[in-house]
Amino acid sequence: MTILEAQEQVDTWIKTVGVRYFNELTNLGILMEEVGELSRLMVRQYGEQSFKESDKGRDIADEMADVLWVLICLANQTGVDLTAALQKNFEKKHIRDANRHKDNEKLQ
Repeated sequence: MTILEAQEQVDTWIKTVGVRYFNELTNLGILMEEVGELSRLMVRQYGEQSFKESDKGRDIADEMADVLWVLICLANQTGVDLTAALQKNFEKKHIRDANRHKDNEKLQ
């Protein structure tokens, strides 16, 4: 699935099953919640915190997909073409960071 196809499929789902988009600020809040849920699992799996009973059955991939879903909703609502935005971001990084990481002694 391309990013464009994902944007189109989310839009179709929202307009048929979801009735309508939540407003942008609500979706921003939901995005923060979803990032928090992903963070909680990442900290437990890769950090020092232990899992709690309420963490059982949760999946990092599913949490990442939840984050992506809401981000796509926000992009659709605000008229952002995520494919174009990501391509532009790659270009920016290639110019700005061409040698930055290679020259970073911390990464050697």
